[in-house]
Amino acid sequence: MKFLIINGPNMNLLGKRETNIYGNETYKDMIILCEKTCRDLDVFCITTQSNHEGAIVDSIQQAAEDGFDGIVINSAAYAHTSIAIMDALKAVAIPTVNVHVSKVGEREAFRQIDYTAMASLCTISGHGINGYKEAIEYLYNYLNNK
Repeated sequence: MKFLIINGPNMNLLGKRETNIYGNETYKDMIILCEKTCRDLDVFCITTQSNHEGAIVDSIQQAAEDGFDGIVINSAAYAHTSIAIMDALKAVAIPTVNVHVSKVGEREAFRQIDYTAMASLCTISGHGINGYKEAIEYLYNYLNNK
């Protein structure tokens, strides 16, 4: 099984930006958690991050070309603005789990629309970087029970 873990803008600044919202754990901590979770499940994974919408769309499209079985995505601020990312997820039809580190449902009104969620099996929100572990496990169980 192969999973692509995609992170959007500013996720590389975890542990440095607005720690009252996003926590003190770093982007590197998140990568280590994802790799360990995947290794424990015997899942191959690649983790990527981009601040550029088109690069995220390219990663999604390439995932289909490369035969990935699942996507875990935190499109960050693009979740609330990017129809292009939503359309790419729908186009490739790879099972996807949407992650948000913060509790977006309790934040600003503009964050209440989540286009990425519209193309995902589910959304895990507000569990810090542990949400990635939950997303990987959810995707793994979904694919094994399909």
